[in-house]
Amino acid sequence: MRRRLGALLLATVLLASGLWLGMPAAVAGRRLPHPCDIARRSGEKVQNYSKRLIRCAVGAYGPVKGGVRRAICIAKRESGLIPTAESPTGQYLGLFQHSKTYWKWRFDTYTQPSWKLSPSALSGRTNSMVTVRMVHAFGGWRAAGWPVWGC
Repeated sequence: MRRRLGALLLATVLLASGLWLGMPAAVAGRRLPHPCDIARRSGEKVQNYSKRLIRCAVGAYGPVKGGVRRAICIAKRESGLIPTAESPTGQYLGLFQHSKTYWKWRFDTYTQPSWKLSPSALSGRTNSMVTVRMVHAFGGWRAAGWPVWGC
């Protein structure tokens, strides 16, 4: 009985502190679902930032075969870890060089509106999350359309 009363008291204090800080009751005590919403550090090279986005995506939505190391290797091979990379014809886009033709379907299939992602394939955050979720769903890189040679 005393343990249950203590838990109830703790929950009340936590909820009240959230309300006291001006947060709505529905938000108090929980974090909004914006996965891998990490900022680029001052002076950080875009390639390092891309690696951090990929690590986050693999951690949140993996596992993927070969883990973070393979995911980074494939992105390096595909785009040089530059999120705004485009193929010479403009047919392939972003970190993992997704087909422009299929991007909208992939974005709609592998993301959620509550994540507040940019719909652009040229967003490193979006591209890495869509890719990792897709590779996980397909069961591997090759099955999802990325050869693993060199990685």
